[in-house]
Amino acid sequence: MSIVINTPNGNIGRNLALRLLEAGQSLTLISRSAEKVADLVKRGAKVVEGSSDDAAVLDKAFAGASAVFWLTPPAMRPDFVEWTQAMGRLAAQKAKQHGVKRVVVLSSVGAQSGPGTGPVGVLREVEEAFKAAVADVTILRPGYFMENLLRDLPSLVNASTLFLTIPPERRAPFVATVDIAHKAADVLLDAGWKGHRYIGVHGPQDLTYTEVVGILSRELGQPVRYVQVSFDDARKAMLGMGLPGFMVDLFVQMYEAIPEGRMDAAEPRSAETTTSTTLAQWAREVLKPAVAQARASAA
Repeated sequence: MSIVINTPNGNIGRNLALRLLEAGQSLTLISRSAEKVADLVKRGAKVVEGSSDDAAVLDKAFAGASAVFWLTPPAMRPDFVEWTQAMGRLAAQKAKQHGVKRVVVLSSVGAQSGPGTGPVGVLREVEEAFKAAVADVTILRPGYFMENLLRDLPSLVNASTLFLTIPPERRAPFVATVDIAHKAADVLLDAGWKGHRYIGVHGPQDLTYTEVVGILSRELGQPVRYVQVSFDDARKAMLGMGLPGFMVDLFVQMYEAIPEGRMDAAEPRSAETTTSTTLAQWAREVLKPAVAQARASAA
């Protein structure tokens, strides 16, 4: 099977590429920089250098492909919504044009709600574009990435605190990106499924932020507090960190959607949606070393 991955440099795409290469699959990677995937090329992958929004790049990458893993690339640009949706439609059209048989689309919890959920609001149209173009499409809707907690390194290091707008007792699925990659690999390597389907990727359990800081306190060996902040305070903080206004607006929109239930998982938790890496394990293996490195760099 010949598989295309359009985002091989992120946590999910890289782990997926490694898993598929270990399984002996023929792999084509779309990367803006061939140098960044040189190690994967040494393992046998091919690379098409360029951007996922370039029709010529997609033509070259999709030619002869039997399957595609599509992850919407993150981008800080004023036309993020229009650009993302246009790119999804283009990729779906090219998949159909080149006779791609199967597509695995990485989406998100909350995608079912459509517009009004910030960056997640663009994903339903991407899902629908691939469903309209290809007969066999699996859409993965993962929960909150554990890796997103790495964005809170400054407040963890300097104040031992998580500052978020989310009510502390609201439950959400937390999942490690390596488990998302493994789920995508399992789907791509499974020849038995057909049609259009949605699969949640939910981690071992739903957690409240009260439970999250309890876990982090134990694993980091220090007390970690949770402080719920207002949307206005979150907006001011993001602007103060240098995020452009249009991205701040999108993030605040997503935060507002969470307590309203529009970012809840549409797929019920089941054996199929439950993955293995616990937040405690992830905190020990990923977050704790990152905190130590941040402290050493600041010393």
